Amino acid sequence: MDGMTPEARVIAEADGAVGRITFDNQTRRNAMTLAMWQGLWDAVERFAADPAIRVIVLTGAGDKAFVAGADISEFEALRATEEGVARYNSIHEGADLALYHCPKPTIAMIRGSCVGGGMGIALACDLRVAAEDARFGITAARLGLGYDATGIRKLVNTVGPASAAEILYTGAIFDADDARAMGILRHVVPVEDLVTVTDGIAGRIAEAAPLTVRASKAAIRAAQRRDDGADAEVERLVKVCFDSEDYQEGRRAFLEKRKPEFRGV
Repeated sequence: MDGMTPEARVIAEADGAVGRITFDNQTRRNAMTLAMWQGLWDAVERFAADPAIRVIVLTGAGDKAFVAGADISEFEALRATEEGVARYNSIHEGADLALYHCPKPTIAMIRGSCVGGGMGIALACDLRVAAEDARFGITAARLGLGYDATGIRKLVNTVGPASAAEILYTGAIFDADDARAMGILRHVVPVEDLVTVTDGIAGRIAEAAPLTVRASKAAIRAAQRRDDGADAEVERLVKVCFDSEDYQEGRRAFLEKRKPEFRGV
């Protein structure tokens, strides 16, 4: 993507019905540069607009990290002025919100370090699958940084206030089993099984009725926001499902005892 060196980039590739986003800054454990935040935003919007893509999988390049936070080596140059901070935050927050509000299902496939901004990316995804070597944490308390309300809301929605307090107050690093116990992870698997398990989940999502999946995701997000005002949009998406050709195909396939072929219409 424009503005990124080969050493720090976001790779976006379509793999059939799966959109794959890879964070590649391996010399810094895939820490996010500003250009990478922009690259994430661009990649999510591209896949969200592509009708052939049914599910998005995000992962880190190499075997050391998913994303080890923001690349703080840029901060002196890019966050040294009020204008610079505002621009950096605008792009960072835009990428985070684009991922969180993406209408298509998203899966974080995690190896190694998933810290700070990496945790934020993972928590913006619908599902998180991790290898046994994954490590998690939000270390703002060790750096004297403040953590924004949107990021904390995602954390509290996922783990509850007590676990969120421990994570944020201590800045501790915890392992994949602890992350699963807190509700961050749905699956913890041996390293050698990570891709197979993640791709299996992505494949099952890709085979499902996309209009139903979209309506379900909208309802889940509305419930997380406790936003009754979003119910009308959810009901609209549910009606789209019932009015769709996919609903007719699903009924026919059930009666004919065959696998449905959904087209998203």
